[in-house]
Amino acid sequence: MFISLFDLHFFPFQINEDNSLPRSMNEINISRVTEFVLLGLSSSRELQHFLFFIFSLLYTGILLGNILIILTVSSDALLHTPMYFLLANLSFTDMCIASFSTPKMIADFMVERKTISFEACLVQIFFVHLFGSGEMVLLVSMAFDRYVAICKPLHYMTIMSRRVCIILVLISWSIGLIHTTIQLAFTVNLPFCGPNQVDSFFCDLPLVTKLACIDTYVISLLIVVNSGFLSMISFLLLVISYTVILITVRKRSSASMAKARSTLTAHITVVTLYLGPCIFIYVWPFNSYSVNKVLAVFYTIFTPILNPVVYTLRNKEMKAAMSKLKSKYLKPGQVSTA
Repeated sequence: MFISLFDLHFFPFQINEDNSLPRSMNEINISRVTEFVLLGLSSSRELQHFLFFIFSLLYTGILLGNILIILTVSSDALLHTPMYFLLANLSFTDMCIASFSTPKMIADFMVERKTISFEACLVQIFFVHLFGSGEMVLLVSMAFDRYVAICKPLHYMTIMSRRVCIILVLISWSIGLIHTTIQLAFTVNLPFCGPNQVDSFFCDLPLVTKLACIDTYVISLLIVVNSGFLSMISFLLLVISYTVILITVRKRSSASMAKARSTLTAHITVVTLYLGPCIFIYVWPFNSYSVNKVLAVFYTIFTPILNPVVYTLRNKEMKAAMSKLKSKYLKPGQVSTA
């Protein structure tokens, strides 16, 4: 029996008690899922109050740390280079990744029933894949920048011109937009009329599609292929670029090797913490929901707060620029007068 999208919207299926689909239009009840229930990270009320405090501090740290990086790069002329331009864009993307779900998760810790409307759920799916895939491409761009700086230093400013840097950032957002549009197309027309509990703290696409009233095996496979392909391609490009860099500097002095290792350690740390959970969630099909929730916390909260630490505490230029920024706005001995 063929049912049009119009019928699915106004007369969606409702699962029978034996978990089977209705056999005739007479069995179809006029019911459509208008909201989803997020099960969150824990069902313990005492633990939720503790998590409210912890994640409030973490989210505040994410905003302050990444805003500080953006302000520092913007205010210091010595940091107006391709590497720091890409770093500032990474900080902006990190704030976006942390902000699409964290504020709601923090607010949900204080309520018993954690609900999200169908439309807001689709919005979360749209933004998590927009920002997430955009960051993957941006990390590849930063690896390319390091490759040019270390392997082709004499041509660095020619290759990594301001125009090229802007194009790299636009490419990251464009790929993110294309990727999330494809992912959302798999979900927006699915009929939801039965279970509405999402075992996570945000609307994760694989979990939401499993709640549809039809067999979603093919759709789930397409989602894995789409996300997995982008994650694996980004990971392979990063591995190739870092390998070429290490092979190149190996032939040079020990001082060059030490500097390259110090630079690459920061990048590899960020890549591992971000791409590792993404690949595990979207490529490995046998992981449990509880593991997925922990990994989702890593790439939505811990990675955005670790990026400022990794890229500032290990970077002398950033620390020097932050000291100048501090002395500029917080002059010692300055006393405000009424």
